Amino acid sequence: MEKTVIEKKVSVILEELPPSVELVGAVKMRTVEEVFAGIRGGLNIIGHNYIQQAEAMFPVVGNKVKWHLIGHLQKNKAKKAVSIFDMIETLDSFSLAEALERHCENLGKVMPVLIEVNSGEESNKTGVMPEDVESLVRRVLQLSHIRVKGLMTMGPRFGSPESARPYFRLTREIFGRLSKENMPNVEMHYLSMGMSNTYKIAIEEGANLVRIGTGLFGERKQGA
Repeated sequence: MEKTVIEKKVSVILEELPPSVELVGAVKMRTVEEVFAGIRGGLNIIGHNYIQQAEAMFPVVGNKVKWHLIGHLQKNKAKKAVSIFDMIETLDSFSLAEALERHCENLGKVMPVLIEVNSGEESNKTGVMPEDVESLVRRVLQLSHIRVKGLMTMGPRFGSPESARPYFRLTREIFGRLSKENMPNVEMHYLSMGMSNTYKIAIEEGANLVRIGTGLFGERKQGA
């Protein structure tokens, strides 16, 4: 059977990525059929922004892939999030960490998380300000069902890909500093940076998780 366009795109990008870099397929507003095409192409991590859409998709797709939450998580959605996702890439407050801790304890689950860094210090974006990342990590490490596994940043959504480099570099520098601290219950392994238009720059700056949507699935429908 001939491969679909999505299957081909996934295969090409997987072949291009260095062995140390993992691909997260960003599936916001995508159909189950599109996700299955990605899986056939070799995708084994999908990233979702919205709990409600992930909740609808999870029973169909199931554990064929790992599930990463890559969108902002509200505390009132934490219970659903811990039942679906294998990693939460967008932890941005201790109060959210406490909510996750409580629900993970009830499930007997330990949740890997990435601290989301607002590397551009933009007031309209979520994430922890660069100077506050270490203090949040030190508070979270006290929780027994949450494990900090690294950092995540968005970088600017628009503009030339090169304009994202300073933000990725700053996040990598924070990542490097935290890696040297050898804190208990903290394993600085993942640096999640870069999207469809910036992932190559992100990899040059040390990313080992890249979140690609349009580059795999094509442009979303208007308004999606």
